[in-house]
Amino acid sequence: MSDLALSPRKPTTSLNGYRVVQSISVFVIALVIISPLFMLFIASLKDDRFQILADMGSFRAFWVDNPTLNNFREVGNFAGELAFGRYLGNSLLILFSTVSFGLIINSMAGFILAWGSLPGRALILSLIIALYVIPQESIIMPLLIIVSRAGLSDTFTAQILPFVASPLYTFLFYQFFAQLPKELYEAASIDGASIFRTWWSIFMPLSLPALATVSILMGIEAWNQYLWPILITQTDYARPISVAIATFFGQDSIFWDRAMAASVLMMIPILIFYLAFQRWFISSFVGSAVKG
Repeated sequence: MSDLALSPRKPTTSLNGYRVVQSISVFVIALVIISPLFMLFIASLKDDRFQILADMGSFRAFWVDNPTLNNFREVGNFAGELAFGRYLGNSLLILFSTVSFGLIINSMAGFILAWGSLPGRALILSLIIALYVIPQESIIMPLLIIVSRAGLSDTFTAQILPFVASPLYTFLFYQFFAQLPKELYEAASIDGASIFRTWWSIFMPLSLPALATVSILMGIEAWNQYLWPILITQTDYARPISVAIATFFGQDSIFWDRAMAASVLMMIPILIFYLAFQRWFISSFVGSAVKG
């Protein structure tokens, strides 16, 4: 009788131990991820770049005695030497233009590959997937020559147009559209809807998880571009904030205070962008995992 009474406690004790280990692991991982971001925010509130450098590597890096917004005031201009307001605006324009046009182009291509009557669709899809494995850096010099000869150097178009169409995002849309019921496409065809009307009015409203996933991935990619903008921009006209931050790191001195404030400004829009789409982004990943 006593053995029967004691036996259920073993799995409960084991489960509690597992939960403790799980909680500690999650806490440690969260601490590792959040600590640099917290240190960045604290450093942006310090007005002395030498003090920021001295505090690095100690717990003083996570504390500020006299917080100030002077660094943000210095870099938040729209003209002059520290026109980071303009650079931030340039980055936002590039981000929203790239994502908006990218959603239209890639979703249309994915829809045609999934449901269109294009001959050789399987071969085209295989070629698109094969293009994805080619590193962007390997084609950047030919792309630079093409853009320069087209007279698009130092323009917003040069930073948007080459990244609108993507093999990865076309394949993601194709995969999502191909999983939708065939009856939807057949019913639209019987009602006389054109293929454009079927894509826009029926399939796109059902594609919020795919749209959110592609928006976030494409947005992060466009926001973090560095090599291409530094090659294609020569003036402040279309220079994004990711390139402008590098000006703080000179050969003789590094302006840590302004660089930290500019980094915080660069981080805020993409966080807001992610939070706006995270609901559908997470549901898309969960759905993909369940479907295997």
